[in-house]
Amino acid sequence: MRLERTAVTHLSTETLHQLAPETVIPTYDRSAVRVGIAHFGVGNFHRSHEAVYVDRCLHLPGNEGWGIVGIGISDTAASREKAAAFHRQDGLYTLTEFAPDGSSHSRVIGSIVSYLHAPTNPEAVLDQLTEPNVRIVSLTITEGGYNLDESTKEFVLTNPDVQADLAGNPPRTVFGFIATALARRRANGIEPFAVISCDNLRHNGDTARKAILGYAAAIDLDLAAWIAEHVSFPNAMVDRIAPYVSATDRDRLNSATGVEDLIPVMSESYLQWVLQDHFPAGRPDLGDVGVQLREDVTLFETVKGRLLNASHVLLSYPALLMGYRLVHDAMADQGLRGLLDIFMEHDVLPLLIEPEGVSLPDYKNLILDRFANPAVGDQLIRIATDGSAKIPVFHSQTITELINGGKVLEREAFLFACYDRYLAGTDDNGEPLGTTEPSLSRNDRDGLDAADGLGLLRVAAFSTLDLPNSPSFVSSYIHLRASIARDGTTKTLSTMLGSV
Repeated sequence: MRLERTAVTHLSTETLHQLAPETVIPTYDRSAVRVGIAHFGVGNFHRSHEAVYVDRCLHLPGNEGWGIVGIGISDTAASREKAAAFHRQDGLYTLTEFAPDGSSHSRVIGSIVSYLHAPTNPEAVLDQLTEPNVRIVSLTITEGGYNLDESTKEFVLTNPDVQADLAGNPPRTVFGFIATALARRRANGIEPFAVISCDNLRHNGDTARKAILGYAAAIDLDLAAWIAEHVSFPNAMVDRIAPYVSATDRDRLNSATGVEDLIPVMSESYLQWVLQDHFPAGRPDLGDVGVQLREDVTLFETVKGRLLNASHVLLSYPALLMGYRLVHDAMADQGLRGLLDIFMEHDVLPLLIEPEGVSLPDYKNLILDRFANPAVGDQLIRIATDGSAKIPVFHSQTITELINGGKVLEREAFLFACYDRYLAGTDDNGEPLGTTEPSLSRNDRDGLDAADGLGLLRVAAFSTLDLPNSPSFVSSYIHLRASIARDGTTKTLSTMLGSV
């Protein structure tokens, strides 16, 4: 990692050509780029993933109609500061990619040509979404952001923000914005846009479709039927590790690039997007810049979700309890690395189907190497946050198949035992963890201390697994939970791995 340079140049359109040659800048004419994609949730992942692919496309002839308008949906001080930073920097920001060998490369991404803060001006967002040139709306609103009931999988109409939208107020939710915009397009004879979810969900396009149709049906059944018939929701598998950027990270990145960037992002060098090619109104030339346009997205979703994402989650809770705070530090612990290796090799790989052209053992080893990349500095708490939303997404299918097959449940039970201990808010050394669990209801929290020790297994998010009625899972969970409380996570993990 080379950090010799000092930040001296404020980032803007006017200063682009003043940047050091080591920082790559867009070579296309940004003044000629028009908005064709609207994106909700302009976080670090979007800016290091979809926006990078679109930036590549904008370097190709004939793609100038595919610029991105970013849309911030939350009404917080941080979201308002982000909106101000985007305006000040003309939508530009730096991305620094770190390879496992320690090398890094920085570039300015220019694909976000406009930015709107929805709570400040919701009508401006609706006007933009109604423009005929907007042919794709993409989303990164987190795994738990689709407002579907974990048990019924139906859209939750009682959500307060949804209720406010349904009452005819200016939209607060993504669903309100999209459904209202589609209604206006329909009324004005404008072709609908396609909707892409870029969240780490299996069948993420189907999930987005379910949520938006659920909302639309509550306001107009005819509109819902029209959306169901005319709006495309391609499924996608997305992959790149893009950690949180702290103030210290920002200063470090800016020092390395020589750029005064208010909103820099960093990521690993690995990048992947597998996407169904369902875009009736057109799309940029994504296939020419590395996006894999294939119909078997579900296989890729399954492999990535049940190996990479599931392992990320499995690592986060015991590692935090053991005192680690960064992913690469945790991966240097042979017990934790061994836990992931055994989990993938014994619990998951035998249950998966290989997509054509993919070696699952090679993919497993790639995951371990990516997690161990010290340059990324990914925070374990980022991965652990909102576990009650993430654990069902990435572990439910494996748990179900292990139970039905009479297989070993120890690693999955260890995950739940560590998560239960994590919810207490401190690690094994008594240090605070800063847990954030927005998807846990008050009823869920009140039930965690059940006398039989099974309160966590009854949390609503895990209800479809019916874990309290699996004797083998309960036995492993109770044993490991007691061991962690008595001996600590490190000793419990060592004992467990020694029995393999």
